[in-house]
Amino acid sequence: MLSNPLKVNRKANFIFGLFLFLWATFFLDEILVLIKAPSIKPIPALIIAFFQFLTPIFFYLSIVFFTNPNYQLKKRDLIYLLLPCIYLGVLIVDFENKSSLIILLVPLLIIHALIYTVLSYLKIRKHQRQINLFSSNTSEIDLKWLNSIIWAIIFTSITIAIFNSVYFGLPLNLYINIIMLGIGLFIAYHALSQKEIFPKNEKHRKEVISIEKEEKKLDNIKRKVIEDEDLVLLKFKLNSLMMEKELYLNNEINLASLSEEMNVTTHQLSYIINQGFNQNFFQFINTYRIQKAKELLLDSSNDKLSILGIAYESGFNSKTTFNTTFKKITNQTPSEYKKQRSTL
Repeated sequence: MLSNPLKVNRKANFIFGLFLFLWATFFLDEILVLIKAPSIKPIPALIIAFFQFLTPIFFYLSIVFFTNPNYQLKKRDLIYLLLPCIYLGVLIVDFENKSSLIILLVPLLIIHALIYTVLSYLKIRKHQRQINLFSSNTSEIDLKWLNSIIWAIIFTSITIAIFNSVYFGLPLNLYINIIMLGIGLFIAYHALSQKEIFPKNEKHRKEVISIEKEEKKLDNIKRKVIEDEDLVLLKFKLNSLMMEKELYLNNEINLASLSEEMNVTTHQLSYIINQGFNQNFFQFINTYRIQKAKELLLDSSNDKLSILGIAYESGFNSKTTFNTTFKKITNQTPSEYKKQRSTL
């Protein structure tokens, strides 16, 4: 993750790599027991404990950069260091006075992890809504795999906490380690198969990232981006362009690339689609794709094409997305639609 061999989501993956590294340090004690090494000395243990406390922050920051690669850290972000500084203070007092302040340290760890787990989940949910504004294929960029990691972290944390309370002082058993191995393999698979979330073109990237902010501003002041007369003409132009050039068949199409075809800004195109067609970009493009899929399903010359083949021919990049979108629009699966129409 740190070297980022796939060259995608670079900042996010680097920070996510740091999160994984810090998360791995929680198993240091287990490793030392396995290799029968002496326990870590107090001062190194204090330093390690402090950096371990930063683990949830790095996870949250990785998600911030996944959802906005152009994000710039500001002075206000120093608030992230508030709880770590308090935790460090308690660690130092605990070390200097040789007293056990576990009653303070454990709640701080739990509260801190809970705060950033919730913030991470909310950030991903917001991202999943936002990508519908600019992308026509969202299944590979919706960060669901990071959502799964959140639930996996919660599950393993509870499991390990229960194990440690029942079998205090014993190393983790085989079953818990198998679960952790499974989570590690899950993370590795999704990390290596992820796609670039936003357009690689820097100009396009800035435009699509700014769309949500711009739309909120427009909602607040109720300002028209395009006059009604022009909106009617641009709607007709857009529909004609989609029908004649079949741009929706390009599974990489996004709001920025389509706005260049229309010779309008991304904000203007978003307004045309939202106000003129009462849809977001994802719905708009996939409406044309489903119409194309219907034609292919009813054409007897395409009988040799599988459902996956129909999906690709219609501009979708996965069978799951195709099936889900088709059923949402038609209330039928592609197979049901074809069977019903063939019997008429």
